[in-house]
Amino acid sequence: MTQTLDLASRAELGSALRLIGADGSLGAAELLAAPGFERPSGPLASRELFAAAHVIPKTTSETVPGAPADIDWEATLDYRRQLWSWGLGVADAMDTAQRNMGLDAAATRELITRTAEAARKEGGRVAVGVNTDGRDEEHLSLDEIEAAYLEQLEFAEDRGVIPVIMSSRHLARAARSPRDYVRVYDRVLREVSGKAVIHWLGTAFDPVLEGYFGDSRWEAAADVLLGIVERHEDRIAGIKMSLLDAEAERLVRSRLPQGVAMYTGDDFNYVELIGADETGAYSDALLGAFSVLAPNASAAVQALDRGDAAEFERILAPTQELSRQVFAAPTFYYKTGVAFLSWLNGHQDAFRMVGGLHSARSLPHLSRIVELANSSGALEQPELALERWHGMLRLDGLLDGEVRS
Repeated sequence: MTQTLDLASRAELGSALRLIGADGSLGAAELLAAPGFERPSGPLASRELFAAAHVIPKTTSETVPGAPADIDWEATLDYRRQLWSWGLGVADAMDTAQRNMGLDAAATRELITRTAEAARKEGGRVAVGVNTDGRDEEHLSLDEIEAAYLEQLEFAEDRGVIPVIMSSRHLARAARSPRDYVRVYDRVLREVSGKAVIHWLGTAFDPVLEGYFGDSRWEAAADVLLGIVERHEDRIAGIKMSLLDAEAERLVRSRLPQGVAMYTGDDFNYVELIGADETGAYSDALLGAFSVLAPNASAAVQALDRGDAAEFERILAPTQELSRQVFAAPTFYYKTGVAFLSWLNGHQDAFRMVGGLHSARSLPHLSRIVELANSSGALEQPELALERWHGMLRLDGLLDGEVRS
């Protein structure tokens, strides 16, 4: 049976976890034991969860801005296997995997191919991003945008995965009205052979997408999106909404046709959105946060599967502040926190990222992640996390003595 996350009663390991305040001051917290969550014996039933997974570069690779991604494929695929083992699906080749922030087109195609093959062997569910970023030009015509989408759609469907139609920077630049969005999405969705997910990514994640679906007001943009859904609902499995606005998600969710799911992409408010509201409505999830919270998310939904909403809240609610820290502004650098927690939890040998993005957050920011991961039960191997974090501080001259100004 899954352990309840009761922070007051968990055993302490008796080790001091050194921390750095926002002002550079040194502090400490007691290192807590891992919650000991159990993997599910079968598929999760009450909610469908996808974790958007990151990529792990080779430790010795040329991880500098502009260099082609040199991926440690075994570590990257092992990361996906452990997500499947917790009952989560994997959402791959999306923004968490550093698309448009270091993952080049060739590496994206190889990632999709390798993940799809691993999913077949493991019996895991996998969805992958379909975008227009296979074209290097900054500006494309609407015809070229449609062709770029369709090329990636064919590639994804040929590998037997669920396509996620991502928001396109090219389309955001080229569209002159909502009609242009309708034209492109109509064209792409007519070619979907099974069912796809439409991804609405907000400007916190990518400022280039301002005014996506033809209007900077989310209510008007939602009307355009919902019109597309109504025309193609037989080909749409769901909407992934990543505006970081719980009210907006609930309102769009209430207008979806029956059989079209809402996959929350709200890393700030997922607890309340996955939990049922007073009408019984809820969101499934496709979240970057769940790539580093798979044990917690799995245990929480296992509680829902048993009909225990209170335990769901007790397990998952403590992780929400951690996720908000990982996704703090500038939100598009959240990937750094994802890789950092992956390293702390022993899923990769080094805290390295494609394009040098491991340098995108400050030590006080990372320290707060450590503190919140410890208090919320998100450190899978607390002693290893302490060793690695303290080693990082030692290299920066911060473990012993005071911080130097």
